[in-house]
Amino acid sequence: MSETEDVMKLVSPGTVLAQIAASIPADCRKNLIIIGSLAAGYHFFGNNKALMVRTKDADCLLSPRIKAIPAGIAITERLFQGNWHYRPSEKWPTPGNATTKDKDLPAVRLTPPGNTDWFIELITVPESPTDRGQRWIRLETSAGHFGLCSFGFLSLVNYEPIHTPLGIYVAQPQMMAIANLLEHPEIRPETMRGLIAGREIKRSNKDLGRVLAIARLSIAQDEDALLKWPTQWQQALQARFPNDWRDLALRAGAGIRKLLDSPNDLDEARHTCEFGLLASQPPNADQLQIVGRRLLVDAIEPLQGRAN
Repeated sequence: MSETEDVMKLVSPGTVLAQIAASIPADCRKNLIIIGSLAAGYHFFGNNKALMVRTKDADCLLSPRIKAIPAGIAITERLFQGNWHYRPSEKWPTPGNATTKDKDLPAVRLTPPGNTDWFIELITVPESPTDRGQRWIRLETSAGHFGLCSFGFLSLVNYEPIHTPLGIYVAQPQMMAIANLLEHPEIRPETMRGLIAGREIKRSNKDLGRVLAIARLSIAQDEDALLKWPTQWQQALQARFPNDWRDLALRAGAGIRKLLDSPNDLDEARHTCEFGLLASQPPNADQLQIVGRRLLVDAIEPLQGRAN
C-alpha cells in the first residue's frame, strides 16, 4: 500500500498502547515514549474505549539518545520475532542494507500481527540543543538496515513524560503542544505525503491543528488547564534550551496567530482535528477559533511575558 493510499482508522488509544507495551522487551519500556495523537488520546480518554482517535501510526520516541540505538535494535528484533511485519511504501518497498545511505534508510515502521490498521514508527531525540534539523542514525538488524530520525523540538516532548501502568511512557500533552508551536512559526507550503480523508493538507496546519485539539481537550478536562502551561513550558524550555529559551518563547505564538488569521488554513486544521484526535467530538471552525484565542491569552502571551 502506498502512503497516498493510507486510510486512518479509528482506534482505541488504550488498546493500542497495551499491545505495544506487551510486545517490546521489558527492559526497553523505560526508553520508549508514545507521542502524537495516541499519546494525547490515552491521556484524555484512554480508559474510555468508546472514545477513539483516528490515526494510522503510533509514534514511539526512543530516549535518551545514548540508549536509542540499542533500544531500537532490541525492539525491532523482538517485534519481528513476534510476527510484526515491515510496512512497505512506494519509496521503501523493503528495508535498507549496508550500501543504503543513512539519509535514504527507511524508518522502522511495523504493523502488528494480523492487523494493518496502524503501525509503529520509531524515532529519537536530537543529539544536542542546537541540532534542530532532520537527522538519521542507522539501525542494523537481522531484517535489514533502518533509520532512526530525529528533528526539531522532540527534546521537549521527552520532558517529564507520564509513566503509565503499562510500563511505557506517554508525552505530556502540553509538551507536544509547545514542540509543535516552535516547529511551525509560519504556515509553510509543504504538504503531508498522503491525503487526510481525501484532502491535501499542509503539514503546518496539521501540526498546529493538533495544538488546538490538545488545548480543547485540556480545557474540557480542566477549565483552567491552559493557565498552568506558561510555567510548565518555561521549565521545559530552560531545561532543554538553556541558552536561547527566551528567543524560543518569544516566537512560540507566531504560527498559531497566522493560522487563526487564515480561514483556509484554519479549515485545514479543523479537518485534521475531525479526522484525527477529535474524531469522537469534531469541532467547527468557530470553536477552534475560540480555543486558539484562549490559547494565546492564557498560555502563549504569559510565556512571552516571562521571556521579556
